[in-house]
Amino acid sequence: MTPLLEARAISKTFAVGDGELTVLHEINLKVQAGEMLAIVGASGSGKSTLLKILGTLDTPSGGELLFNGESFSRKNDRELARFRNSALGFIFQFHHLMPEFSALENVMMPALIAGRNKAGIEPAARELLARVELDHRRDHRVAELSGGEQQRTALARALIMQPALLLADEPTGNLDSRAGNLVFDLLHGMCRERSLATVMVTHNMDLARRMDHCCTLKDGVLLAGREEKD
Repeated sequence: MTPLLEARAISKTFAVGDGELTVLHEINLKVQAGEMLAIVGASGSGKSTLLKILGTLDTPSGGELLFNGESFSRKNDRELARFRNSALGFIFQFHHLMPEFSALENVMMPALIAGRNKAGIEPAARELLARVELDHRRDHRVAELSGGEQQRTALARALIMQPALLLADEPTGNLDSRAGNLVFDLLHGMCRERSLATVMVTHNMDLARRMDHCCTLKDGVLLAGREEKD
């Protein structure tokens, strides 16, 4: 079966002074449709760098990234932007919501950027906010929402375009345990419901164990490939 997402020998090197620093060393990774994968590791291990490359927000120094068997190596910036908008959903540790807009408007934003009609997309945005238990807060601006509410709004925004792949970078790392568990429970349940492939980088081993598979990055090296959860 062709993987939904595949990384082949992905490396990333940065220029540092007169030398170079390699933060990813020939990473090989496959993610199937509907599969949930956690990537764990200490700070500085390369997790966030890898996630940015998987999401085409950064380019690798070596190797190849494929989506449904199609390589990204020859796509231009406009094609990559269109791909990210239509096929990927992103959730970051910090929500990156637009403070001048309401929760509902933030959820609709990716669809509006894609040229969708506001009246046509609003029912879906309202439904998503209801699913993340924020229907009563949809007209509130970002500053009026708690941290957990902001992150749940970001989850709804990530799903508005019905992506095939969700990329989550420490989605609960900035929240207390109660709010973090609620966000993860909602993320996990909605991904299962929609058969949505998910890659999550996290320090939280308890959450990582609830995913289908868990990989470990150490000093830019993917250790032992994929491991089945216990």
